Amino acid sequence: MLFLGDDWAEAHHDVELQDEHGRVLARRRLPEGVAGLAQLHALISDHLDDHAEPESVLVGIETDRGGWVQALVATGYVVYAMNPLKVARYRERHTTSGAKSDPGDAHVLAEIVRADRSHHRVVTGDSELVEAVKTLARTHQTMIWTRQRQTNQLRSMLREFYPAALEAFSTDLAGRDALAVLAIAPTPDTGRSLTRSRVISVMRKTGRQRNLQSRAEEILTALQTDQLELPRHLTEAYGLSVRSMIAVLSGVVAQAAALEAEVSRCFGQHPDAEIISSQPGLGVVLGARVLAEFGDDKDRFLDAKARRNYAGTSPITKTSGTRRVVLARYARNRRLADAVHQQAFAALNASPGARAFYDHHRARGATHHQALRTLANRLVGILDGCLRHRTAYDESTAWSHRANLAA
Repeated sequence: MLFLGDDWAEAHHDVELQDEHGRVLARRRLPEGVAGLAQLHALISDHLDDHAEPESVLVGIETDRGGWVQALVATGYVVYAMNPLKVARYRERHTTSGAKSDPGDAHVLAEIVRADRSHHRVVTGDSELVEAVKTLARTHQTMIWTRQRQTNQLRSMLREFYPAALEAFSTDLAGRDALAVLAIAPTPDTGRSLTRSRVISVMRKTGRQRNLQSRAEEILTALQTDQLELPRHLTEAYGLSVRSMIAVLSGVVAQAAALEAEVSRCFGQHPDAEIISSQPGLGVVLGARVLAEFGDDKDRFLDAKARRNYAGTSPITKTSGTRRVVLARYARNRRLADAVHQQAFAALNASPGARAFYDHHRARGATHHQALRTLANRLVGILDGCLRHRTAYDESTAWSHRANLAA
């Protein structure tokens, strides 16, 4: 067997190749891309027995994404995705001075897969469809986060010089009415000069068909209220800033909607979509995120506990002497943890069993978020069972052993 440590950077890879006894066979710095990958294959073939299979090459690298990793997996190499925090701890076994280098990290990665690979995760092969869903779902989620940041910045700016706009659009500052009206009235003066017909016209262009008269009246009433005035030049500067932020926010909102449609289309094509969508609290978007982060490789998770650990819903326990503390996991897949947390919250209204489970833990003294984490942990376990048995969610089956909670 051969053991390869691959310390990747944006433009190159530092690699070290070892044999079963830890003897260093080669060290190289390879360029990123097709040329570098060809050199890597040539380097491995120079030291690999003629009758050996690609599975006898074990690779350690600090990522599980990208074309380079996918090419290694497609070749047949066994690729281990290493958590950078774990690699940092291993590095301390080799040096206590704090020294660090790319070739040194390649050596540490090779040592890990040679001597301690049983404690690390193999990069499994998800289907091409899941990879597509993952790309779209992650981009959509990033767009949602960007929209929220832009909305918060806009809200903060309006609070400083245009509070009437916040009064008019307090419920949804990133909504179509707010974006359309603020684009033509980014300052208090322009807001007070609007007419009912002008407001109705811009709202109609956004696609609104109902309650045009009443909504226009509400907006005009709010925009025409008295407020403290700022100097003219400062107000104009704020207005230009708001106009720019509205343009950016409008683009983000439009792209988020377009991505959501693509997420729905790709997710609906996957064979696991029906099972995932049957889970309480999981719609198309959250379901796609869950599928994207868990993947569809049937050998990735040994059991439900492994899936819970990966989701970050299962707690960690720290014990020392007579002291014992149970804590939430802070090292986790943030995107997946966010998705299952939202699922747990939505499931409170979608599933009587989930609601009873949550209420039971709240009655025992758990906070709202503690009870939601516990519920999310339970829901991840239910999802694991449904996927393993290829069956849709059933309320009575999922909560039958806890029926007393609903009593």
